[in-house]
Amino acid sequence: MRDILPDERRFWRAAENAAREVTGRFGYEEIVTPIVEPAELIERAGDDSDAFVKEVYRFVDRGDRRVALRPEATAGVVRAYFEHGLDKGPQPSRLYLLGPMFRYDRPQKGRYRQFFQLDVEAIGSASPALDVEVIELARDWLHRIGLRDLRLELNTIGDSKCRPAYLELLKEYFRPVKEKLSRDSQQRLERNPLRLLDSKAVEDAPHKMGAPRITDHLCDDCARHWELVQRLLNSANIAYELNPYLVRGLDYYTRTVFELFPGGRGGQQDALGGGGRYDGLAEAEGWASTPAVGFASGLDRVTELLATTDKGAATQPVAEVVVLPDGDLQLEAAEVARICRKARSTVVDYDSARFTSKWRLAEKAGARWVVLMRPGEAARRVARLREVASRTDTEVRWEELPARLA
Repeated sequence: MRDILPDERRFWRAAENAAREVTGRFGYEEIVTPIVEPAELIERAGDDSDAFVKEVYRFVDRGDRRVALRPEATAGVVRAYFEHGLDKGPQPSRLYLLGPMFRYDRPQKGRYRQFFQLDVEAIGSASPALDVEVIELARDWLHRIGLRDLRLELNTIGDSKCRPAYLELLKEYFRPVKEKLSRDSQQRLERNPLRLLDSKAVEDAPHKMGAPRITDHLCDDCARHWELVQRLLNSANIAYELNPYLVRGLDYYTRTVFELFPGGRGGQQDALGGGGRYDGLAEAEGWASTPAVGFASGLDRVTELLATTDKGAATQPVAEVVVLPDGDLQLEAAEVARICRKARSTVVDYDSARFTSKWRLAEKAGARWVVLMRPGEAARRVARLREVASRTDTEVRWEELPARLA
């Protein structure tokens, strides 16, 4: 886990503010769920793999309840949707969440055990147009924060009607080469053969290339859904690449799956976010069967990329105005700062250092204006307003400062 320092938070604020702006434009409302959920809920939404079992923070609280720190937001959002009667209102229910998630993952570059996500969920509609709406929202958000060079990868994984037969085809295809597969793939072959398609192991690569593709084995309903998703993306001028190896390993995922990457880069580690349909999750959690689609993006990864592509943001000033008193003018300087804050962000340098030293620090801080205060001028309730870029001074009455700074 880590601290996020003020210089970094500027990028985070940009991402969070853009998320609220873009989700609002699409009609999504903010929801806040607890970071602690019943362990059973998290386990129903997870899988039985060693990685999942080891990554979830579980503990027993003082009431002898098994609870867990949420590893993702979707399970809790779906729980809240039913517990608070959102399923009885207009459908779909469009929701978004910003907040921390927790996984005891192996530490590596760009990954943290407490990490943050933007989570977007549309619950209560099976329309393929909603799949594309979520994709468009995700793209627009990344564009809004300045990440315009993106690559969208897309696939379908069928549903409970056509996927079982396809999984049997995969098993038949991989069984003859089982001993040549990676250890993880050998363990997954009978239990979760879909995951063999997204394996990054070198020894699996030559074998998965010839594997049957689910797009050749879709039922009629899934085929129509898949065709319409592509037509809607085309009509929205959203470019995409079909990736037959993009899958989700859990049974409740259905049909559309997608991931967004920075343009020109590959590999799952570089994904800026992803999502898809999860029409089976509500039923897996014990609620009525309800279609849904969503998207999640790791803010840690997005802000890290922002910091490398937008160096200018790192030089944004802490405040636009710096008040510099020369001498013992703390009361007067505090009053001037309150006046200036009506128009601009303002800080005061109360230090007793020499005036010339204060000026250099104000320049270094990147302020747009400096209010210079000397005892004789303060007695007349006037100050010198200096525009840093032009180094021009103007004598201004204190009460006139907000208008001059506007």
